Amino acid sequence: MAKEIDGIRQMDAAELQELIAKLEQGKVKLIDVREPHEYTAGHIPGVPLIPMNYIPGKMTELNKEDEYVFICRSGNRSQQVARYLKMNGYDKVINFYGGMLSWAGPTKQGMEE
Repeated sequence: MAKEIDGIRQMDAAELQELIAKLEQGKVKLIDVREPHEYTAGHIPGVPLIPMNYIPGKMTELNKEDEYVFICRSGNRSQQVARYLKMNGYDKVINFYGGMLSWAGPTKQGMEE
C-alpha cells in the first residue's frame, strides 16, 4: 500500500498480517487505542490497549526509537494518535488504515493478561 496521510504511513490488513511476524522479533509494537468496551468485544490477540485519551500521559513509556502501529475501529482515532506522536518527535508511527472493521484475522475477547 505504501500510502501516507498527513505524513503518517498507512497500513492495510494484509500488510499488518505480515508485520505481526515481526512482533516476535521485537521490531515493531502494535497498540490498540480504542475504548475498553470496544477492546474487550474483540481485539487482535497480544495487542495491548492504551485508549486514545491516555496516550499523552503514556508518552514517556514509548521509546522514540521503536516502531509503532496504532489500531482503532476504523482508522480515524489511530491516525490522530499517530499524528500527535509524530508532532511530538516520534517518527516511526504507522496507522492501521481501515482499523478493526477491515481485520479478518483472529480476534480475542476480554482483556489481555
